[in-house]
Amino acid sequence: MRYLPKSDQERVSMLQDIGVANIDALFSVIPEQFRLTRDLDIPAQMGESEIIGYFKQAAAHNANGYSSFLGAGAYRHYRPVVIDSLVQRGEFLTSYTPYQAEITQGTLQAIFEFQTMICELTGMDIANASMYDGSTGAAEAAMMAIRITGRDHVAVARTVHPEYREVMHTYAQHQGTRQTEVDYIAEGKASAGRVDLAALAAGITDDTACVLVQSPNFFGVVEDIPAIAEIVHARGALLIVSIAEAVSLGAVRPPFEADIVSLEAQSFGVALSYGGPYCGVIAAKEKYLRQMPGRLVGETKDKHGNRGFVLTLSTREQHIRREKATSNICTNQALVALMATIFLTVYGREGIRELAEHNLAKGDYAARTLSSSGKLLFAGTPRFHECVLQTDETAAELQARLLDEKIIGGLDLKKWYPELGNATLWCATELTTRDEIDQAASLLAGAPVATAAR
Repeated sequence: MRYLPKSDQERVSMLQDIGVANIDALFSVIPEQFRLTRDLDIPAQMGESEIIGYFKQAAAHNANGYSSFLGAGAYRHYRPVVIDSLVQRGEFLTSYTPYQAEITQGTLQAIFEFQTMICELTGMDIANASMYDGSTGAAEAAMMAIRITGRDHVAVARTVHPEYREVMHTYAQHQGTRQTEVDYIAEGKASAGRVDLAALAAGITDDTACVLVQSPNFFGVVEDIPAIAEIVHARGALLIVSIAEAVSLGAVRPPFEADIVSLEAQSFGVALSYGGPYCGVIAAKEKYLRQMPGRLVGETKDKHGNRGFVLTLSTREQHIRREKATSNICTNQALVALMATIFLTVYGREGIRELAEHNLAKGDYAARTLSSSGKLLFAGTPRFHECVLQTDETAAELQARLLDEKIIGGLDLKKWYPELGNATLWCATELTTRDEIDQAASLLAGAPVATAAR
């Protein structure tokens, strides 16, 4: 939807109609100390034609023959063309929240099928549709655990996506809950790159509502979920497993031991789109059904005995008393969830497995090939299609050299993991060609090679 600007006279007329003297009066109910009295520190506004021109120029630049090795929670996978053909049909594209079941059976059935396939993939009993993305899904899952247990402490592994952790902190900071982090096993030790189980056991208290880990984690390493679950459950806490790379479920064992799973479904047919919109999902054991946030679709029968679908257990703030709501997320993500539904239908059970194996092989080849020009960290621990490479060359220097050859290299990790030195996170999916990997490795070979962990 395009932004429709209003003239000054139209604004005055609108204010008069609602009986308000000026714009400032609209915000008089907000305490003065919380009002922003300065302009936002953002670039000057542009006209519509200028904005369209800007994005066309950026798109042309990005699509101009560059190879990309970026991942870190936003993954480049092939999107079958049938996805856009179907989601752009008016029945789906223009529909909103399907409150009236009698006229929205198609949308409701699509959501029901999505939930069913997510349960099959994650090994959980129930799933919603949906959260905004993986980060809000993680935060909402933690809040769900707090409601279930009545405890107020959340332990989060440092191997969880840093931006997921930031969103969780934003959620927690004004709710009277505590969030602490559990470190990972350092390079050079057994199970390097995984959650430190000893630190995890020490970090769980009688106030801990849940422990949240990610697998494959931010380094691409697959966590030992059964071992983590044993420690967490022994202390009466819940285990939340966050999955940022949904395709991994075709090859990695589902986290059956988890109480709640938070999934980012972007890899299932959702375009990168400059970072969103994506598709966060929460799946859980059935006994936690009534604390599930977001939208749930259930199967029922009408008075004639025909199969039908309805929204059920909708404990959201616009339905009931706000203080009783399980979530403040209102936006209908069904269109994005439909993309994932079509993707999973097209690939099927065997197709998802083959896709995951393809990614696993590409990631392994990339790790082995790139390691000839740097130190591959956490090399002895199982991983999916991402790896961490450490070089004597800084990430900025490395990336500048690669960009000259139209290669977008790995993500600089120094901002979040300074202890790793000049470390970058590399990703290879089914769309990454062998030639692209070989070319990147060849260019990296011109730089000094790291000989020890920092």
